[in-house]
Amino acid sequence: TSELQHMTVHTGEKPFSCEACGKRFGLEFTLKTHMRVHTGEKPFGCEDCGKTFSRNTHLKNHMRVHTQEKPFSCDSCGKTFKFKQSLHRHMRIHTGEKPFCCAVCGEKFSRKTHFKTHMRVHTGEKPFDCGFCGKRFSQKSNFKEHLRVHTGETPFGCDACGKRFRVNFTLKRHMRVHTGEKPFVCVDCGKTFSSNTHLKTHTRVHTGEKPFSCGVCGERFAQQGVLKSHTRVHTGEKPFGCGLCGKRFRQQNTLKRHMSVHTGEKPFSCGVCGERYTRQGSLKRHMSVHTTAASTTESHACHFVPEHLEPFGL
Repeated sequence: TSELQHMTVHTGEKPFSCEACGKRFGLEFTLKTHMRVHTGEKPFGCEDCGKTFSRNTHLKNHMRVHTQEKPFSCDSCGKTFKFKQSLHRHMRIHTGEKPFCCAVCGEKFSRKTHFKTHMRVHTGEKPFDCGFCGKRFSQKSNFKEHLRVHTGETPFGCDACGKRFRVNFTLKRHMRVHTGEKPFVCVDCGKTFSSNTHLKTHTRVHTGEKPFSCGVCGERFAQQGVLKSHTRVHTGEKPFGCGLCGKRFRQQNTLKRHMSVHTGEKPFSCGVCGERYTRQGSLKRHMSVHTTAASTTESHACHFVPEHLEPFGL
């Protein structure tokens, strides 16, 4: 009987049929294993965690989670994997193979999961729903990042100053404060910036673009932050309050300037006489004292050349 069943491997004959779904098999043993899909039977149990499996091969694969055994090795880079399927997927990094193609836009992907996520761009599907605010997301990673807005979790910490962030990308951008790295360069003037957003804002100096418009008076601005400050002229909102005297201001920098009244700080110094001022405007006005004095001295100076005065005994 075993010989007859073995012959089906060569003949392709599948005499054993599943009564539940009609699928056919060449071996009776394979049919019995398949039946567990319908019965839910999982006779193979893990002694470490108790998880059960329908096939012994699945149990063996699972055991590597506990033993940390990684028997599958990449010939190109030496990286090892627990599962053969993981190695096959990894090999696409070296081969450049992208077998999953989007029928809508033609973009190709090396992983099926990436392909499925991409398809939501076209379908508009957002299967990840925030239980706090109801906002929906197409990607699980974006959903997890969003949840930290509600939980306050900041898992990414800066080793230099200890500041913490919700998103790893934000930490990487922050690190440029310490490293001084400015990888974004303006093609017009060569000025460099630590973030792409700062570069985009800067380029409006050259293009003259002012995409942010005031809904009340129509005045346009190059920066959204400046527009927000401007709208307070119309609303009368003054969100920045002095903790010492209670005076309120529309802009944070105005509050900072006001604080010098209480602290006595005078950060603006005259390079000519050393006199100090609390405001830059006051320093500029003061500088006219020196420029006026210099021009007066110059206007009263004798312009006769000494050699020309010698014949007159002068």
